[in-house]
Amino acid sequence: MDFGRIVTAMVTPFHADGSIDWETTGRLMDYLIEEQQTDSIVVSGTTGESPTLTDDEKIALFTYAVKHAAGRCKIIAGSGSNETAHSIHLTKIAEQCGVDAALIVVPYYNKPTQEGIYQHFKVIAEATKLPIMAYNVPGRTIVSMSAETTLRIAQIPNIVATKECASLDQVTQIVSEAPAGFTVYSGDDSSALPAVAVGAHGIVSVASHIIGKEIREMINCYLDGQVQQAAKLHASALPIFRGLFDLPNPVLVKAALKEKGLPVGGVRLPLVDATESELASLRKILN
Repeated sequence: MDFGRIVTAMVTPFHADGSIDWETTGRLMDYLIEEQQTDSIVVSGTTGESPTLTDDEKIALFTYAVKHAAGRCKIIAGSGSNETAHSIHLTKIAEQCGVDAALIVVPYYNKPTQEGIYQHFKVIAEATKLPIMAYNVPGRTIVSMSAETTLRIAQIPNIVATKECASLDQVTQIVSEAPAGFTVYSGDDSSALPAVAVGAHGIVSVASHIIGKEIREMINCYLDGQVQQAAKLHASALPIFRGLFDLPNPVLVKAALKEKGLPVGGVRLPLVDATESELASLRKILN
């Protein structure tokens, strides 16, 4: 399955009381699809504050996103967790909700072996017909899925892609040895262009909330052979790529959306909103 070049890991808009703001969720989806040219949207991913969403809220997000997108982009459900049985449960429900695919994260906190990681993905994949995008983010999970394990799960028919946040060396190995039809996405905005240069298909992005069109132009320039122009666009975007992660994600991307005139509310504890001095630094980057 082709998820396109630009996949946005969407924030979850909240009211002041912490409940999901459905009207703003729809407005945000429209903005991402129509203005920022997003090809696919991940709902209930890390950027969507999945650790603080209840199962009922996740299911409601899956249902709402499918209905509101109405085929304009693909919807990828963040249905993975560090518990295999729970991941299967939520992925089966996501499938019933009509999503296009599931994003399954490497199990965090448990610190499984590579065999445990493989079995986690294998059992989940066997329990659903959904295409699966694996998500390797060692900065959050402590353990990293090795290139060898990624290539091993790539042999499972409905595991069709990976969102890779490990080294560029690992991205290169996976790209060069993966079976036909298995696609690699960078999960790190700062590495989007280098990853595409070694054969990645695109980016699962946070910054695409703010500069999605510019990221698409950067990738297109590279693919069209305009390498120097792509490099210039990468350099100009780098302060935003980095700056949005000066605080735990998604604190600053939510603040940036407010600065752009699309307020999506604050974050849920244990995350806290940016201070005035932190917001002043963000405004300098955006300007």
